[in-house]
Amino acid sequence: MSNLENQLKEWRRDFHRYPEGGFLEMRTASIVASILDELGFGLEMGRQVMAADYFMGKPNQEETAAHYQWALENGAKKDYIEPFKDGYTGIVATMDTKKEGPTIAFRVDMDALPIHESEADSHFPQKEGFRSAVPNTMHACGHDAHTTIGLGLASLIAENKDSLKGKIKLIFQPAEEGTRGARSMAEAGVIDDVDYLIASHVGTGVPDGHFVASKNGFLATSKLDVTFKGVSSHAGGNPEEGKNALLAAASVALNIYAIPRHSEGATRINVGELHAGSGRNIIADKAVLKIETRGETTKINEYVKAQAEAVIAGSAQMYGVEYEIHTVGEAISAHGSKELASVLHACAQEASYIKESILEDNSPAGSEDATFFMERVQQNGGQATYCIFGTELAAGHHNEKFDINEGTMKNAVQLLFESIKKLN
Repeated sequence: MSNLENQLKEWRRDFHRYPEGGFLEMRTASIVASILDELGFGLEMGRQVMAADYFMGKPNQEETAAHYQWALENGAKKDYIEPFKDGYTGIVATMDTKKEGPTIAFRVDMDALPIHESEADSHFPQKEGFRSAVPNTMHACGHDAHTTIGLGLASLIAENKDSLKGKIKLIFQPAEEGTRGARSMAEAGVIDDVDYLIASHVGTGVPDGHFVASKNGFLATSKLDVTFKGVSSHAGGNPEEGKNALLAAASVALNIYAIPRHSEGATRINVGELHAGSGRNIIADKAVLKIETRGETTKINEYVKAQAEAVIAGSAQMYGVEYEIHTVGEAISAHGSKELASVLHACAQEASYIKESILEDNSPAGSEDATFFMERVQQNGGQATYCIFGTELAAGHHNEKFDINEGTMKNAVQLLFESIKKLN
């Protein structure tokens, strides 16, 4: 594993240095595809594995085209980038052993966050020369490590193909941040033949060397972009002729927090952004809000979302303005399959590099759109789980100083490969 460990660091640091946001992972995906092709995996890419009708929060055509040029200028693999140039950046890689056995799938994500990475000398990526080269974009959640783990696992699968059975699928998903990317891949049917699905993450507060075989408690969520359109007017001369979009938005920002809690489980609501107006003496004719709802179950989140939409509609009517609501991200709730989690738990208990393994963690968590994959596999009679590899963090997730213990990647690759052998 020593050569592989060095390769993992090299891959991770390259991805870290050139982060890409959701549906813009063109450089990343082209490099991933080139490596997987060289390893002998069958590839399905871009529109082949993403249903356009289920895209949420995709950058506009101008931004996508500009990023394509950036990717070409910054190390993208030209022979592999074309399927991704329009922002369809998903990959499904399949190793068919041609021997009867289960279909096992692993899902990893690739996207970065709109955060400017720390330039402090004490920050390890800065000190070692792989800090983000892209202003206001960084891997602050570990997805660079996740992509790398996927490639490391692919390497072990290719090396040991003759001793394996069935099919092994590696799903490289774009746009997990904002819960935007998984549903389009699930709706494209990429996991409809899967018997076992394993999604994974590093960190999330789990101590270094510890492992959680089934992380449950993910909240269902909806991400809403709301636009109010009113009528501008002179605030001193003719205020009565205006229709104030700013006041409608402000009313939403206050009243949305009055949505009653749900008796069946936890709820969350947040207004993260409000932009409105163009001058102190002008009645604002436009306002934009970014809102998210969450619920302990999909049913509860749907309740919160419906209540939020009612508040928005009521505020628009009160101030005589028009409004639009766009759902730009969504995830459902899911619960891991205990039988599959038990297989991972057994692998972890047998591994000398894992200090402690927990079978299930049901404490409340954020949101994850891998739940779309999990639910679909389970509905089709398969099993699915979401596991966590603990790691030492330099700072919390979504922080400008985020960094991981790179040794975690080797452990994750080894444990996931051991799970394939047990499931065979």
